[in-house]
Amino acid sequence: MNPALLAHLQAAQSTLDPQYQALHAATAALKRASTLASDETLDAIAMHKHLTRLEDAAARLDDPTLHAAVAAFAQQTQHGLDALAFEFARDLKEVFQRRGQSVEGRPPTLVVDSLALHIDMGARKAQWFYGKEALTAPIALSLNAIVKAYDQQTKALMQRSVDVPAFVAELYRAWHDSLAKRQKLPAGKRINVVEVYSQLTLNRQTPRFWNSPSRSNFKDYERAHFVRDLVLAQAAPTVEADGKTQHLRLGVATKSQADSPARSIWLPQSALDGEYYSDLTFAAE
Repeated sequence: MNPALLAHLQAAQSTLDPQYQALHAATAALKRASTLASDETLDAIAMHKHLTRLEDAAARLDDPTLHAAVAAFAQQTQHGLDALAFEFARDLKEVFQRRGQSVEGRPPTLVVDSLALHIDMGARKAQWFYGKEALTAPIALSLNAIVKAYDQQTKALMQRSVDVPAFVAELYRAWHDSLAKRQKLPAGKRINVVEVYSQLTLNRQTPRFWNSPSRSNFKDYERAHFVRDLVLAQAAPTVEADGKTQHLRLGVATKSQADSPARSIWLPQSALDGEYYSDLTFAAE
């Protein structure tokens, strides 16, 4: 045995192995992509599923021809997904129109009244939102399932009975309780709006929960409901407290605060328009 020769050969093999594996993966991915592209009717969903594998394989090689082929495949995949999304949107609009409701927008986002539907055609899923708050888990692209979910969320959120003055009073108490926990008052007595939401939720718990805290005893207050209640409170943002009329004031979030759901809340003015707020305070008039 010649140890020196063997070491040279093994070194060469270890250098070429990654290249071989990358070429093998790229060749296999291209073969599958070619098969999909050969179909008389292109299957955008199947192409979308394969696209990630093709892109991963191409990323391991510095080959302009390969990258151009992947880009062309990706473009055609997106074109096919867009066509499917518009077809689905057309069918969904027809369903709502038969109910006397209009559907605005275009894929991937459709709007029905105050709710927005975000469509992920590649995953064959869609999801209802109120502002930035997800109301449902991703739903399969079934017209009946999506309309049913819309009706459920509209009833649960938009049509629920809300005593706005009582809510503002609760909000004032939660804000006041949050202030009481601090040794030093923050500037303007402003408290993070998510913290106030958490405190309000705690204030709603029954003695049964505090006597035996558990998930089964916990009275949930969904964040989307809090957002909706806060939107409604803008029409009557006052409460009588400490012998004075206290006025609710919201602080607009900075960009860094808006990027964090733990530091801000988006209040919708319509299905797609709104503003991020980071804190709130009450000021006597």
